[in-house]
Amino acid sequence: MGKHAASQDCAEDFILMEIKNYRLGLIVPSSNVTMETELPKMFRDRFSQISSEHFTFHSARMRMKHVTEEALRAMDQDSLRCAAELADAKVDAVAYACLVAIMAMGKGYHRASQKNLTQRMVDHDTMAPVLTSAGALIDTLKFLRAKKISMIAPYAKPLTEKVIDYLAEEGIDTVDSLSRNVTDNDAVGRLNPLDLLELAQKVKLNNADVLVLSACVQMPSLPAIALVEKRIGIPVISAATATVFQLLRGLGLACYIPNAGSLLEGS
Repeated sequence: MGKHAASQDCAEDFILMEIKNYRLGLIVPSSNVTMETELPKMFRDRFSQISSEHFTFHSARMRMKHVTEEALRAMDQDSLRCAAELADAKVDAVAYACLVAIMAMGKGYHRASQKNLTQRMVDHDTMAPVLTSAGALIDTLKFLRAKKISMIAPYAKPLTEKVIDYLAEEGIDTVDSLSRNVTDNDAVGRLNPLDLLELAQKVKLNNADVLVLSACVQMPSLPAIALVEKRIGIPVISAATATVFQLLRGLGLACYIPNAGSLLEGS
């Protein structure tokens, strides 16, 4: 081996040694596939700019096929089992990825859920920040100082109303919403995210501070976020981008993801 080749190998070994590896745990409905699609995509894009960090994703599933209040309540009972399973994997952070399941449980439930999941992790010898996508959306809207929002949701209208009421209890008013009335959770995951370009034009903004383009982590939206944001001129986020934002904050990392809207581009 020549001197130059040996030096190059050593340099590459050094770079590999400098990479910090993070394990992200996801608690997801059994029929949810979008979080395991959009989150890895965002973190791959991050790696293209910040190559010193590497993320892997590890899921535990709660059985749920149809997005009804009864099914969501039954599903939520499995969340503690999922937390214990992820604790065994020694993950660095956990996201409970079903916004409406939390909000269907009543006022402020995201705090109780986070507390219970964190304790279950501790009981299984793992200390890791735990968040829910519901709490992440609320905390991100408050970070953006949003008092009024508009939103698009895949749910039947009664479930969308529960989300609106839950946000109102947190001091965030919804000036307009669009419900897509899709109750089969697998079908939600198959919706075309680029349809949101047209749907966003049907939602009234009425001086809204933020547009929540997808108030559901199963409804794909990532390819449309930056495009809609450029068109309407106010911040555009989704439940998924809010979850990523809060995961990064919980890990003490720079909140940067390219091509995912101004929230994650730091502007």
